[in-house]
Amino acid sequence: MKVLVINAGSSSLKYQLIDMTDESVLAKGNCERIGTDGAFIGFKTPDDKKIERQTEMKNHTQAFEAVKNALIDPEYGAVKDLGEITAIGHRVVQGGSDFDHSVLIDADVLKKIGEYSPLAPLHNPAHIQGINACTAVFGEDIPQVAVFDTAFHQTMPEKAYMYAVPYEYYEKYGVRKYGFHGTSHRYVSNEMAKLMGRPIEELKIITCHIGNGSSITAIDGGKVIDTTMGLTPLGGFLMGTRSGSLDPSVVTFIGEKEGMTFAEMSDMLNKKSGLLGISGVSSDDRDISAAEKEGNHRAKLAHDMLYYQIAQYVGSYYVALGGCDAIVFTAGLGENQPALREGVCNYLECLGVKLDKDANNAAIHGKQGKLSTDDSKVRVELIATNEEMVIARDTKAIVEKIK
Repeated sequence: MKVLVINAGSSSLKYQLIDMTDESVLAKGNCERIGTDGAFIGFKTPDDKKIERQTEMKNHTQAFEAVKNALIDPEYGAVKDLGEITAIGHRVVQGGSDFDHSVLIDADVLKKIGEYSPLAPLHNPAHIQGINACTAVFGEDIPQVAVFDTAFHQTMPEKAYMYAVPYEYYEKYGVRKYGFHGTSHRYVSNEMAKLMGRPIEELKIITCHIGNGSSITAIDGGKVIDTTMGLTPLGGFLMGTRSGSLDPSVVTFIGEKEGMTFAEMSDMLNKKSGLLGISGVSSDDRDISAAEKEGNHRAKLAHDMLYYQIAQYVGSYYVALGGCDAIVFTAGLGENQPALREGVCNYLECLGVKLDKDANNAAIHGKQGKLSTDDSKVRVELIATNEEMVIARDTKAIVEKIK
């Protein structure tokens, strides 16, 4: 079985074609700047050569045409014709409380994804475009599966996902914590259990997905009991451009002083805050690290705040779990910034965490492994996330059931 995995954004589209017989990646690429004159598709050939082609992509349907052409390219393609592709799996950011597992897409599912668009206005409409464009290009007969970022977090107890605002807003609008990055947290927690050689049902694990968007999740016996992101991906600790959770009066105070609308406040908190807002340098941690080395105080402050806030959440989840067997770092910064992992783990020494600094410093650019010493009370591990594989596996399992 060959599964095409799709992650559609408002102006971008990432794809991977995975052969599920051995879970090998046959093709991968991305379409960027959809809807503009500078649109292009970039992809890797089977021999790992990078190809980039400018092409007209006024919408997602044309983007899928570009993907199709890349997949069946006579010289670089991974398949001879589209008939070799068995199913398509889509990443969908917001599934609300309706979806606690991946599902086969039909008209009702598509309608529900649309109904949750107000909670993910940049993502869910793009997913709908992607699904419809897929149908237009690949036909109605190919099964498509939705894999929700929020699904893994639906095991949270009520005391963890409710907000202390009038209950009617939960009843009327679904105002509650949903959590995100669920496929990543699910993947690395299961991989951690395999590495420890123990059933995940016996383990208490804290997974730290640290990238431009970041979240931390407390997992007890394979089930989420709490996570940092909330109603939207803005919640939790500071990120590349997001503020993370705030005293709500910060929002009203700045809004009144600056005469900002709700939309302008949302834009500021989502796109101009976080590491960018504190450092004044960039949202890219590589730039901030370079600035810190040059003595930039605000760049150092941004890092100090980040490490402190991550450690705060890990510590609180240690208490919520009643102990912890393992802490996992993953995603862009989690996988490639030894200074971040060390900065966080320094705070966690009071919990018995002991970092192997040599192993930590060596773990970068795809190198995974154990980061803690043998006598550490909590195992610390770096595991590269693979959300596409989770989507492909779920898609395979669902499609096999309907055949």
